[in-house]
Amino acid sequence: MDLTLDGVGTRLGGRWVVDGIDATPPAGHLTGLLGPNGAGKTTLLRLVAGLLPPEKGAVLIDDAPVHELPRRSRARRVALLEQESTSTVPLTVHEVVSLGRIPYRSLWGTDPDATAVDRALVSAQAGHLADRPWSSLSGGERQRVQIARALAQEPELLLLDEPTNHLDVSAQLSLLAFVRDLGTTTVAALHDLNLAAAFCEHVLVLADGHLAAAGHPREVLTPELLRRVYGVEADILQHPRTGRPVIAFHEPTRDA
Repeated sequence: MDLTLDGVGTRLGGRWVVDGIDATPPAGHLTGLLGPNGAGKTTLLRLVAGLLPPEKGAVLIDDAPVHELPRRSRARRVALLEQESTSTVPLTVHEVVSLGRIPYRSLWGTDPDATAVDRALVSAQAGHLADRPWSSLSGGERQRVQIARALAQEPELLLLDEPTNHLDVSAQLSLLAFVRDLGTTTVAALHDLNLAAAFCEHVLVLADGHLAAAGHPREVLTPELLRRVYGVEADILQHPRTGRPVIAFHEPTRDA
């Protein structure tokens, strides 16, 4: 899927939270959406998903404005995993993943593809969890199940809001490697710049609702940009195995 952000912007509470974003994330790759807290990352994801209307500009998927697509059609093409919220509803993992098939169900509740949920669980390496209660899962297991739910939608565009939040290092690395290798156009809001540098083919850096930089992490994540956007000093090193950038942050200086 081709995704284009054409001058998109919107206000919340009278303030421009996202303002004039022009970007074209590469199709079939993982794009990292970066920026400090309050930069507009979650709002931009919700705009791309069609959950918020733009006040200016447009979000285009294959040249069609996403906000003009019928809801059912949009849900078949775009999947958004927002930051995890707890639930007390007693569901099994299989039932959670089945929620991703709602856009395909008939008026009588039947699904034309009875094997889609099982395929999604296997793809997300979560098939062994199918009969487990959702409430019994660890944070890493829940993230994999949520990815499976999104895959069950069979989306052409996958949107993830802080997918590595609360995960240990092993689970973070495993999850991002899995998402990167899906071959699906994916945009993921990430706080960890080193994870973005390691796994993303493209990054978009937001600052105060504006696009501060876009491109490959090697080109974008420079000491100058980190100083300007994040207010931190850092050296950019090269990973000895992958050649990817590694960010070594400096300790903040203290006033005498």
